[in-house]
Amino acid sequence: MAESILNKKSLDFLEEYLNNAAPTGYEWGGQKLWMEYLKPYVDEFITDTYGSAVGVINPKAKYKVVIEGHADEISWYVNYITDNGLIYVIRNGGSDHQIAPSKMVNIHTRDGIVKGVFGWPAIHTRDKSKEQAPQLDNIFIDVGASSKDEVEAMGVHVGCVITYPDTFTVLNENKFVCRALDNRMGGFMIAEVGRLLKENKDKLDFGLYIVNSVQEEIGLRGAEMITDRIKPNVAIVTDVTHDTTTPMIKKETNGLAEIGKGPVVSYAPAVQQKLRDLIIDTAVEKKIPFQRMASSRMTGTDTDAFAYSNGGVASALISLPLRYMHTTVEMVHKYDVENVIKLIYESVLKIKKGETFSYFED
Repeated sequence: MAESILNKKSLDFLEEYLNNAAPTGYEWGGQKLWMEYLKPYVDEFITDTYGSAVGVINPKAKYKVVIEGHADEISWYVNYITDNGLIYVIRNGGSDHQIAPSKMVNIHTRDGIVKGVFGWPAIHTRDKSKEQAPQLDNIFIDVGASSKDEVEAMGVHVGCVITYPDTFTVLNENKFVCRALDNRMGGFMIAEVGRLLKENKDKLDFGLYIVNSVQEEIGLRGAEMITDRIKPNVAIVTDVTHDTTTPMIKKETNGLAEIGKGPVVSYAPAVQQKLRDLIIDTAVEKKIPFQRMASSRMTGTDTDAFAYSNGGVASALISLPLRYMHTTVEMVHKYDVENVIKLIYESVLKIKKGETFSYFED
């Protein structure tokens, strides 16, 4: 078996980065960790008002290539506090109401974390002929208070953001499990590309912008802002995609992708054909295993934001297959993580200064 490209420092950073909470709109703590790790491998940083962070190699170059992931994780907001001290929530991103009951939570206040639980009626008390499923209007958080005044005295108020505390673990030696692998893994993988470029002393004849965008989970907003700031020529985006081999997912409608089988290269209107061909040719040449997927109309990732910005940016999407998306036990395969890193790295080395990826040039 080939030697792993992930060293101890990489894996220590990954664990710290995953365990840190970075909900949409509150990504700064995670971004600081990410920038500190990336600092030895880039020439300078760009940051914006909302928290997107960019490590730049060759910042003076006119031709600009982006490799991108997003930094934010799904979460909840405090929406309503009852007179007897229970808390009702709304989503911040695509949080799954069905997994909430019996989960521990962290409520983020200006004075620190307040612990709570998503409560649920005991099985003994429920009417089995009219069993209610968890819904947004019936899940609630209990912080152990008996009144609204007591909750507010803890520093909890409408608008406080709520995350799950679940932390990083490894199953069966090669499966990484945590909340927020979507898409903290993307930020990790593009940082590893920066590390490899530095350690291998690779020289690029263009500017490389290693972009960790914010606010993807609520509509690609961070990517929309940062692409207007950078004005890149090319963007290679990485995100996660569904492992469709798990139960209750129809391959006929969702396609086939599986953890352990390699990166997933997308076909979609936003994916520029010549750039995708460069990536696939690179995978074949370097013997990097890969899978394919098709997306109707849009990819639903930051690829769409980059592709349709600045008059059109040649963009492509390389995805990491993942199980149990938007739960607290998201799972990816170490083998796929390494091969996404390799594929982005090798593809970056294939790009030439000034390349247009035009359909109208030989």
